[in-house]
Amino acid sequence: MTFEPERLGQSRSDLAESLRGQRKRAGKTQTWLARRCNMSQTKVSNIESGKLTPSLVDVELILEALGADSPVASEILAIARTANAEWQDHWSSRRRGLDKKQNELATLEAVSTEFRFFLLSMVTGLLATPEYVRASISDVPGDQSKTIAKKLERQQVLYDSSKSFTFILTEQAVRWPLLPPMAMAMQLDRLTSVSRIPNVQLGVIPLDGHIPERPLNTFTVYDRRLATVETGTGALILRDHRDITAYLKDFEAYERVAVFGDSCRELLAEWSANFTRPRK
Repeated sequence: MTFEPERLGQSRSDLAESLRGQRKRAGKTQTWLARRCNMSQTKVSNIESGKLTPSLVDVELILEALGADSPVASEILAIARTANAEWQDHWSSRRRGLDKKQNELATLEAVSTEFRFFLLSMVTGLLATPEYVRASISDVPGDQSKTIAKKLERQQVLYDSSKSFTFILTEQAVRWPLLPPMAMAMQLDRLTSVSRIPNVQLGVIPLDGHIPERPLNTFTVYDRRLATVETGTGALILRDHRDITAYLKDFEAYERVAVFGDSCRELLAEWSANFTRPRK
């Protein structure tokens, strides 16, 4: 099955219809299926009506209980994988208003406790100075003052001691000159300050030596239940445990080559000084 972003919403109803059809062809009731899969009848009903998107584990249990043959099971599992993903394109977000996107992120941050950010090409809003935030959305037409204010307001979550944050930034993400030199130096000083917050780990991956990893995208993992992957035109939201596990493994690999603590702050200070050093 090829990936088509516009199919993501439709796949949820396709999945509900497929599972409902499989149960009826097997001649089983929702009550029987619920008991066999150790689910409530309400959950089965919500899955078959499309009100609830089941995890791949749920779908596997249902298909096994119904004795679905291998080709049919493979096709339904492919639909389920797509149904557990969501595509948010930049144009739709901009039409709705970027401040609304900030509200969604704030809600996600409120209900999550463990955050892992891998930043490939630029600094994320939680770590950004006001100048960096403003520059990061300078291509968006209209007054973005509400969006900027909400991005900065969200940074307060870093001081919630009930939550833990790990940020890994490539050297490119840290040093990409999105701002004039002095403002970039201030952005790097901001990273140094955040790295001292007790519940925050901030590391950088310097572009020297041998790095066997090959990152393709910026991504964030919230607890162990959701991952967001950023592309040039939008973000993919993944809820399938296998996708999340894959990104957690990637993150662990980047952690092994990242530099943290005082060594990280020494690099940030060196890179900051490079921005303010007189040019010859």
